Amino acid sequence: MIGRLSGLLLEKSPPTVLVDVGGVGYEVDVPMSSFYDLPEIGTRVVLLTEFIVREDAQLLYGFLTAPERDTFRQLIRISGVGPRTALAVLSGMSVADLTQAVALQESARLLKVPGIGKKTAERLLLELKGKLAPALPHASGTAVTVDAGVDIVRALIALGYSEREAQAALRGLPPDVSVSDGIRQALRQLGKN
Repeated sequence: MIGRLSGLLLEKSPPTVLVDVGGVGYEVDVPMSSFYDLPEIGTRVVLLTEFIVREDAQLLYGFLTAPERDTFRQLIRISGVGPRTALAVLSGMSVADLTQAVALQESARLLKVPGIGKKTAERLLLELKGKLAPALPHASGTAVTVDAGVDIVRALIALGYSEREAQAALRGLPPDVSVSDGIRQALRQLGKN
């Protein structure tokens, strides 16, 4: 099992990258969320990987973060969702967005991902419920619980802010903030912009 690669990034051709590890070049498929954050060609890169062996192929998938890899693993456990579909989901939305969509049971957000139809979206929502990380990540490394974060975002959207503005305000909140305090602090942040 190949769990991690550390080496020189030789090529980037979405969604595949070529990583030289001790003179051996590994072709690794990565979601676009990881692809955009890769360093320049010729620099060192570390990828967490998932190695999948099929009857007709051996496939290596890479991720810059552990939550991405963990989510990929959860996705491919679902009947009818293969590695390509899981990669498409992670390319179309962040782990935090997927976690929130599952918590709110919002199939419309999943339908925006290419290759995801109504039945697959509903299956994903059903199968992933309670299996994804219980918190939404923040830039500072802290987290607001999903329930409080969802309520805060809903309240901000109801007040006329866009989802993007609401999510940005959510990232600036301290961990374990209550819904009412979170809304108050988010409104202060949004008022400064």
